[in-house]
This record gives sequence, structure tokens and C-alpha cells, in this order.
Amino acid sequence: MPLLDRVVAGSGEVAAWRHDFHRNPELLYDVHRTAGLVAERLRAFGCDEVVSGIGRTGVVGVIKGRAPGGRTIAMRADMDALPITEANPGLAHASLTPGRMHACGHDGHTAMLLGAARELCATRAFAGTAVVVFQPAEEGGAGGRAMVEDGLMTRFAIDEIYGMHSFPGLPIGAFALRPGPIMAAADRFEITVEGRGGHAANPHLCVDPVLAGAQITVALQTIVSRNVDPLDACVVSVTQFHAGSAGNAIPQSAQLGGTVRTLRAATRDLVENRVRSIVEGVSSAHGAQASVRYGRGYPVTVNHPEQARFAADVAAQISGVGKVDADHPPMMGAEDFSFMLEARPGAFVFLGNGNTAGLHNPAYDFDDAALPVGISYWVRLVETALAN
Repeated sequence: MPLLDRVVAGSGEVAAWRHDFHRNPELLYDVHRTAGLVAERLRAFGCDEVVSGIGRTGVVGVIKGRAPGGRTIAMRADMDALPITEANPGLAHASLTPGRMHACGHDGHTAMLLGAARELCATRAFAGTAVVVFQPAEEGGAGGRAMVEDGLMTRFAIDEIYGMHSFPGLPIGAFALRPGPIMAAADRFEITVEGRGGHAANPHLCVDPVLAGAQITVALQTIVSRNVDPLDACVVSVTQFHAGSAGNAIPQSAQLGGTVRTLRAATRDLVENRVRSIVEGVSSAHGAQASVRYGRGYPVTVNHPEQARFAADVAAQISGVGKVDADHPPMMGAEDFSFMLEARPGAFVFLGNGNTAGLHNPAYDFDDAALPVGISYWVRLVETALAN
């Protein structure tokens, strides 16, 4: 089934909404302008209920179908931008706020879900209830968890929930997803190594935290190569190393930091335990003392098998079977839609953005040609899941 004609006809206006969001990026929970515009439009479309302030600054719209009863299907879009300076010279809708930009496609996600809400309000060709969820603070603020903890699922009686994300490198009109783990858990660690500082000409009188930190960095790489099953994806990256301020002095301490990405809960536990053991053992071997602050971030994003198959079937209705990769390899990036999938069955899909700069790249821009594809997918998903 091709793109919906009414959706294609209205995609120019949706693109204008997207450009406005792109010009005016907001960070984390401070998405008051974006959320205000979303709520205003949802009311203008005729949503049966519009609620603001879910998860601090999230917005929820409720659309009832023509036939009573039925299930409640929710769709989620994220609204926040990133603290990145845009590098798109000449772009008419470039960010107007220095140091902020929509480098992850959330402007497109929000515009597409608004476009779907408008179409669903106009047609209501389903039995049951469609809920559109506009979430703040995906970029590190756990807005998905905040909305769940604020009663999103129970207050709106949600049975299933679905998400979508722009995917640079995947052709426009194409979809990718998989059952099971599709994005990784993201954890962070901070390591402080305490030695004994002194003159660099007398290293035998010191305990060198730089040397100990360097050995810890190397030893941490053995977790993936020697502790994790080779068929189980895992990343351990030391991304920060700070020590000293003088060329002729061994410093008193060194600080390291990094990230861990895993796809299985058991592997997540294993890696945390090994990080702590390695830091303690290596620092002790050097006569130093060390401490670890290990913080667990977003959990693994896990698609429920039945809902993943359903999402793939709906995507095929829009773009054709040949444009849907229903067994795409998981990615080691993280996504806080994971909290919503822990609360309810659902699926997360990737939508092709064509040959553009990658996500979180200062030259990224959402491709407007993808807008009618995503909107048509959302509308067809509701109409198919809640068929009369």
C-alpha cells in the first residue's frame, strides 16, 4: 500500500513545523516552547484530551476512534535537542540558538507524530483509542522513565507502545527493526587513582597514578576480549584521562572516565564486576588506591517479538516488503524508549533518512522526504492494530 494521499498532500505544512522546531532547539526538560506548540496543535486538531506536564514537560494527546471499545495503542516522539553547534551553513532553518541544534532528528520525530495526530483526528477510522506521547529529555535526561513514573501507562490505559527514530544511511522509505535487543544499555564509570606525588626526577619516592591509570586502561580492554562471549556484543571505552599540570612533577592523583555498552543483563552485571575488580587489583599492584563510581544509565531497548512482527508488517504496507529489514543487527547506541518497553509491549523502528550526516553530527539534518513515510506508518499502525 503506498503512502496515504492526504498525508502526502499535507507534508509541506508538516515540514514547516519541523523547520520551526529545528530553528528553536531546546534541551532536556526545558522544552517549554516545543511542548506548548505541540499541545496547542493537538487541541486544534480535535484531540479528545490533551494533557501537559507528564514527566515534567511531556505532552499526551488522546484520540478516540469512531467505534467504541477496543485497545489503546500509544506512539511516542522525543522533543529535545542536543548541546551541539550546528554546522550547516546556508541552511534556511538552521538553529537560531548558538550551541544547540537538533542533531538527532527529534524535530522530525515530533513533526511526524503531530502529522499523524492530525490525520487520525480527521478520519478516526479505528476502534479503540490512539495516544500520542511527546517526551522530553531523551538525550541523557531519562524523560522516558520520568513519564512512566508519572503514570503514563496507567493513567491513559495504554496496552502497547511504539517508537520510531531517524536512521542516516538507510534509504528514504526504508525501515529497519528486529525482535529482541535492538539498542544497548549505556553505563558510565569514573575512576580516581590516588598515588603519592613528587618530583619526576625521583620516581622511586613516588607512587605514580599516571602509570597505574595507564595500566588500568589497558587491563579494562581485556573484559571484552577475555571475559565476554565473542558472540555477545559489548563495548568498554575509556574516553577520559586527566592527571597532572607540570612537566617535572608526578601528580598525586589521576581521573579516568568512560562508557560501557551491553545487550544482555547478565553481561551488564559481569562487566560492572570486572571493572571494579580490575581497578582494585591493578591499582593495588602499583601501590596506589583507587575508587570507582559506576552509574547505570538507559537499559537495553528490547522489542517484544509479536509487536516487532506487527510493526514490520505495517511498514511493509507502506513501503513494500523489500524496503523493510525485519532482522537488522542491534546497535550499541542507547535509547530511553527502553523504559517504556519495560512497562508495556511494543516495538522501536528505524526510519531511513537517506545519505546524510550521522546522528549527533553537527552537519546532520532530518530529510523532509521522510516525513510522509513516517506519518503514513503511524496512521496505518493505528488503523491496523485497532481495525473495526
